[in-house]
Amino acid sequence: MSAAMERYEAVIGLEVHAQLLTDSKLFCGCSTRFGASPNTQVCPVCLGMPGVLPALNEKAVLYAIKMALSVDCTVNRKSVFARKNYFYPDLPKGYQISQYDEPLAKEGSLEIDAGEGKKRVGITRVHMEEDAGKLLHGEGPAEEGFSFVDLNRTGVALIEIVSEPDIRTPDEAVAYLKSLRDILVYLEICDGNMQEGSLRCDGNVSIRPFGEAKLGVKAELKNMNSFKFLKDALAYEINRQTELVIGGKRVIQETRLFDPATGATRPMRTKEAAHDYRYFPEPDLLPLVVTEEEVEDLRKTLPELPARKKERFEKEYSISPYDSGVLVSSKRLADFYEQTVKRFNEPKTVANWVMGDFLRLLNENSKDVSESPVTPGKLAKLLSMIKEGAISGKIAKEVFEEMFKTGKDADAIVKGGGLTQISDEGELAGIVEGVIGKNPSEVEKYRAGKTNLLGFFVGEVMKLTKGRANPQLVSELIKKRLG
Repeated sequence: MSAAMERYEAVIGLEVHAQLLTDSKLFCGCSTRFGASPNTQVCPVCLGMPGVLPALNEKAVLYAIKMALSVDCTVNRKSVFARKNYFYPDLPKGYQISQYDEPLAKEGSLEIDAGEGKKRVGITRVHMEEDAGKLLHGEGPAEEGFSFVDLNRTGVALIEIVSEPDIRTPDEAVAYLKSLRDILVYLEICDGNMQEGSLRCDGNVSIRPFGEAKLGVKAELKNMNSFKFLKDALAYEINRQTELVIGGKRVIQETRLFDPATGATRPMRTKEAAHDYRYFPEPDLLPLVVTEEEVEDLRKTLPELPARKKERFEKEYSISPYDSGVLVSSKRLADFYEQTVKRFNEPKTVANWVMGDFLRLLNENSKDVSESPVTPGKLAKLLSMIKEGAISGKIAKEVFEEMFKTGKDADAIVKGGGLTQISDEGELAGIVEGVIGKNPSEVEKYRAGKTNLLGFFVGEVMKLTKGRANPQLVSELIKKRLG
């Protein structure tokens, strides 16, 4: 980066759209199931037929309030739905029902790990709106040049979370989006699946000289659906705008798209201000009114959120920030870990197994924690068997694989396979004696001072016993024998 470019800082604000996990859409009873055949989950309401009336989904309201409370927003006692007018082929009504000057909630914040410490990002508002449809661009020879519209997604309940322009780097933006996603998933109000479009992000980015208070001209980056794309798009756009300013050129306020294939952004449309949408109150919906009591009742139902759980894990279980970060990345994974620790009170040992073999087998088998054949009780029993000396750590890994494959308990697998650890000193002494007798040159080197060869002798014994020998006892016998 040139010295000239280092004189400028980026100013970033994110608009995050999250689909809510309701069975029906925001204003009608159509299904929200993902993956249905195009245009099969629609009705006159979400298609905007003349004379139809929207009816607000109560569960969507409750979910939206939960999210607002989780990011310390003030929930407005009255909020108003508005029509956001624009033409696009995937918007059959010609407008989108959203909220504008009287949103559901406002003035919140979210603390993120900014790499060099914590940082608090302000949240301007959390409001509700309906989703638009989806355009599918033809790729086959017969479809080339055509675009098709699927309106199944039209009317699906969304919340939009708008941040203050407090973010300064692409890494901070990713940290912020990841933190929001974790909260949404913990609340069980959004699945956070960015590949399926359940969570999408628009970024507003501008640059200004360091120390300058006035904001620069911004560009809006639309519909980024992965953390990597968000980071790459912001990095490219910051560099593009900085080069324009240094070169004496003007940054144009516009909406841009990010192309992952080229790593570049390109113009989509010019956009001046919110009044382009001609917002006005939705005439077919009454203002949404919630009471203080309703808000407080919902506050009591909030789970322990990821940041607080991470902090508690580090303090209560004396595990590292890295370990706690992995374990709380999923509410189900965190619950699995805690339930195992309750049964086998060695938090670090449990963390190693959960983050290692358990997560590996889940990934290899494309399973969620809730689908695991190994329960916390079964894992705790396996770890107890290692601690008691019934099986070795090496054998335990083989047993765990079989547990995951079959769902059987550890003791049944150990008994059925004759895998019990050999801890009889007399039996092991004979095996040790045989290994020493077969390796005279290694014995000579060991006695000459190369004591790291102890691992070689232990390994040979473990091979002969197929991993069943008690490695600690074997090590002691070898040391004693070689004197």
